[in-house]
Amino acid sequence: MNKPTSPFTKEQLLPQEEMIEVTRKKGTLFIGIPKETHYQEKRVCLTPDAVGALTAHGHRVLIETNAGINASFTDRDYSEAGAEITNDNTKVLGCPIILKVEPPSIEELEHINPQTVLISALQLKTQSKEYFQTLAKKRITALGFEFIRDADGAYPVVRALSEIAGTAAILVASELMSSSTRGPGLMMGNISGVPPVEVVILGAGTVGEFAARSAIGLGANVKVFDNSITKLRGLQTNVGRPLYTSTIQPKNLLKALRRCDAVIGAVRGKDRSPILVSETMVECMKPGAVIIDVSIDMGGCFETSEVTTHDHPTVEKHGVIHYCVPNIPSRYAKTSSVSLSNIFTPYLLDIGEEGGVENAIHCDRGLKNGLYFYHGILTNKSVADWFNLSYRDINLLIF
Repeated sequence: MNKPTSPFTKEQLLPQEEMIEVTRKKGTLFIGIPKETHYQEKRVCLTPDAVGALTAHGHRVLIETNAGINASFTDRDYSEAGAEITNDNTKVLGCPIILKVEPPSIEELEHINPQTVLISALQLKTQSKEYFQTLAKKRITALGFEFIRDADGAYPVVRALSEIAGTAAILVASELMSSSTRGPGLMMGNISGVPPVEVVILGAGTVGEFAARSAIGLGANVKVFDNSITKLRGLQTNVGRPLYTSTIQPKNLLKALRRCDAVIGAVRGKDRSPILVSETMVECMKPGAVIIDVSIDMGGCFETSEVTTHDHPTVEKHGVIHYCVPNIPSRYAKTSSVSLSNIFTPYLLDIGEEGGVENAIHCDRGLKNGLYFYHGILTNKSVADWFNLSYRDINLLIF
């Protein structure tokens, strides 16, 4: 009688050595935060509380003197949180990791060491070819925080700043309509017996949604225009109440503009924002009406828009007040800084836990999406197409 055969070979039955998992070694980060030099930029990437969380995990943070002063954070606040303070800009830019709000200038790049990790905004439309050539020459690894995605596929930094911009647009419009700013003297509040203020919002994205929330909260009548039915439907769902929505039809839009007291432009395009409101349509608006063009950093969606500054934020055309400041969140520097800090702190702690940026990029696809330079090699197709540069797919460089 045949013996039953074993499902295992003789070699498989021999004792095997045990493979012990090797734990990933944690890294200690040395982060430099220089003072922002870009015109009217008042934000800072990390709050003292965030610095305290990082230093508690053994990381070092070097901050330039008065880097957070415009956001109401003093050097003493940072020092008590464990940061090192210096008035030497070159020393801060010499840190292995540089954290900034605005991208560094060409002059600042000259002081950054080779192989540095740079985390900042990219602001592709305002950059020059020289900027990317300098990054390549210094073999820098650079992350643009507007490209970083979270687990849901959304862009957390872009959304956070859009929430602030949308809310701020209504607050600014309310201020400009008051008598103290030579406006028409209208109050954006639901006062008994007084007809409510009419607000038109162009665009049903995050900016439009938070502008609508704020305007409704202040008692205004709100009308939202967008060519995407999906966005309009999503906005109504998120706001949690029915409101006037319409696709962008010239007849309906002109009718709404003639009656409105304030209009918020929050429409984006691929290269520049589409012009939805012509000069003729602006001429039909009420004297003293307010235009807030949040899209001005992408060219603006009003034909009459022109870039203004926080020092001189408005211009008047055809009796209509235009507010066209590109960097609205910087007007509320502390709120914006706290919002940015809430996003960056977990990422920095994860980078430390993983033992460095390269290991973190391996594990976090959303963080990898923010990478546009890897050891001096351009890895972002949009940048390559815009400046006619060669690029490499990051997945071919990181295994």
